[in-house]
Order: sequence, then structure tokens, then C-alpha cells
Amino acid sequence: MSFFEVVWLFFVCSFLGWVMETVSEAVRHRRYIDRSLLFSPLCPVYGITAVLLSMGLAELRGNYAFLFLGSALGATVAEWIAGHFLEWVTGTRWWDYSKFRWNLDGYICLYASALWGVLGLILVEWGTPLLLTFFRWVPALPMQIVLCALLLLLAVDLLATGLSLSGLRNRMPRVETVGHRLAVLTLRLGLWIFRRCDAHIRRAHPAAVMGRRREKSQVSVFARGTSFYSITLLFAAGSLCGDLVETIFCRIRLGEWMSRSSLVWGPFSVVWGMALAGGTLLMYRYRHYSSSFFFVAGTLLGGLYEYLCSVCSEAILGTVFWDYSAIPFNLGGRINLLYCFFWGFAAVAWFRGLYPYLAKWIAKIPERAGKWFVRALTVFLAVDMLVSGLALLRYSARHAGEPADAAWEVWMDTHYGDEVMERIYPKAVFTD
Repeated sequence: MSFFEVVWLFFVCSFLGWVMETVSEAVRHRRYIDRSLLFSPLCPVYGITAVLLSMGLAELRGNYAFLFLGSALGATVAEWIAGHFLEWVTGTRWWDYSKFRWNLDGYICLYASALWGVLGLILVEWGTPLLLTFFRWVPALPMQIVLCALLLLLAVDLLATGLSLSGLRNRMPRVETVGHRLAVLTLRLGLWIFRRCDAHIRRAHPAAVMGRRREKSQVSVFARGTSFYSITLLFAAGSLCGDLVETIFCRIRLGEWMSRSSLVWGPFSVVWGMALAGGTLLMYRYRHYSSSFFFVAGTLLGGLYEYLCSVCSEAILGTVFWDYSAIPFNLGGRINLLYCFFWGFAAVAWFRGLYPYLAKWIAKIPERAGKWFVRALTVFLAVDMLVSGLALLRYSARHAGEPADAAWEVWMDTHYGDEVMERIYPKAVFTD
């Protein structure tokens, strides 16, 4: 999808999500309740999730079972993140599934996940193609102008919302004016929807379930819990250990040493690093749960994560770094059942064995030296990823016969030619 197609899909699904939430609240509570954090009639989590599912699961069209499962998992993770983000930003709990069975934290539950799976299946299978067909039918220039205007309004809305949440309402009066006008528009539209759902209008808002704010620890400990420093160190450690594990595995299974790094500088496997850091960030608060919980969560989330990594690398870089087509019970060669179980066992081993000891070791690092080290490491990894991405883009372009025109392309061809790239990425497969 092009940039403007993504923007179009985001705004349409954000608005439809807001309409769905408004109708649901009107039917259940018989009153109008605005479910958006923004002043405008948009629920961005719906738009973001719709874009991610439409791009990441497009290959599963026609395979209803896996499309349902992928949509349910992806949307559930998005709902969990959105719920905790809103609680962190506003100090309030925006929804609560505690009354439903099979819920987790009251933010997600099996019933809602099944609903998201059905809606995601409908969206990816029929909704997205229909919306994109309409987008391509409309003249390009007027549509692009409208979408740019909507992006500008969204930026102002986000700024106005941020000012309101931070208590700085009078610092930028023009921004606040736009925000209030959007709020009036949202209110009018919401009440119009409500009148169609219920004859008796009661303009009242329910008391939000207040979330408990955690008291900050008075003891200064380096890289506590899921802090930036802790997650960055876990990402680096996971990338390094993942590269080492894969290298040894290839040596044992294939009888040869080969590079398994994702980056051109250093033995770092980004897929492993992101999995370790992201998994810790998501499930840290559940670290005391049972091993079976981590196995199931690791199997499902790991499979979804690996599938999306494969899709994104092919879409962005034009290259596939693994292919499981020869292994039984695979899905498009991107994931297979055996490796999904491996993600489950890895989650159990991490939270039950490795993480507690590693967290204690990290906490013993001197705070000042540790922070400077992590900052330097962050800069190095960011530059490493940038150079690696550009090198892979040129590697793919050379394979397609595209000459080097820009100065950076010439530099990449000189320092990271085919021989170097084949040594770093021996299993990379180009897609036409």
C-alpha cells in the first residue's frame, strides 16, 4: 500500500471504531459516552491496528482460520497496550473486563479477543480491498489534499490533547481553540448517533474506574523493571545471545559456521533482541504467573511476531531471511508449528530461569556508569541499524539491476558489495 492508502485506511477505521464504541455505549448504558481520548471523533487504536493487520496479514486472505487467529492475537495485543497506555497517561481505567471469564488484568479477555478476530477477518478479507478500491476510484489530487488536511488536524488535536492532559491549557490558545471546535463537532456527531440508538438522552458521563498510581521507589537502582535502560540492555543481550545460539545451531545441524547477524557491525540478531525486550516489556507484570501461561503466550505471540517480521522484511527490504517451506506444519514458509513451540519454551526458560538472575546482575551496575554505557550503546545500535538497512536496500537494488546514482548508494556499493553482503547474510533470499 502507498502512503496515502495507509493514511486513508487509518482515518476510516479510526472513525468507524469511534462510531462502534459510541453505538455500543449508547445501547448498553442508554446515554452518550465519548470513548475517544482525542477531541476529534477518532479512536486511533482502531486505525493503527487496522493498518497493521491489513499490511501484515494480507497473505492470509482466503485462509479464514489463520486469518481469524492472527487478527485476534494482533488486536488483543494492541488492546492490551492501548489500555495500559491510557491508564498511564490519564490515570484512569478506560474499560474493565474483570467480570468476564478468562480475562487478563481486566484489559483483555477471550470474549473480546474472539470479537476482534471476527472483525479483523472481515476487515482484511473484504473491508480493506473495498476501501482501497474506493480510494483508487476517487481522483488522486483531491483525495491527497483532504488526507493532508486531516493529518494536520490530527497533529493539532494531538497537541491540544497533550496540553489538556498536562494542565497547560492556556499556553497555546489557538491550538486549544481548534481542539474545542473538534470537541464540539465530536459531541454533536455522538449525540446524533445516540438519538438513533436510544430515545431517552441523558448527557452524563460515568465515573471512570481509577487506576492505582504506583509510588516511585525512593531507592535509586539502575535499570529497574521495564525502564528504558533495562529494556535497552535486554535488547542488546538478546540480540547477542540469539546470534550465538543460531550460529551454534547451524554449526551442529549444517556442519558449517555461518553468520546469523541482522546487522553489518557486530553479531546482533535484531529479531531475537526485539523478541526478548518486547516480551519482557509486555509480560513483566505477569512474571509470577505459571509456566503454562508463559508457554501458551510465548507460542502464540512468538508465532505472530515471527510471521510479521518475515512479512515486514520482505515488504521493506525485498528479502526473506528464513524459509520453513520444507518443514511440516508451516504457514507460507514464514512460521511452523515446531518453532512456535520453541518460542513457548523460550518464554518459560526466560521468565522462570534467566531473567530473575540477569535482572539482579543489571541492578548491581553503578548507576552513572551504566546510564552512560546504555546511551552510547543506543547511539551505536541506531547507527548500525541505519547503515545495515541502507546496505540491504542497495543489495536488493543491485540484484534488480538498479545502478548507484546517489552518493550514499556509491558508498554502500564500495564498502558493502555483494561479496560482503553474502558473507553477512548467507541465507537471504530475494523476492521478485
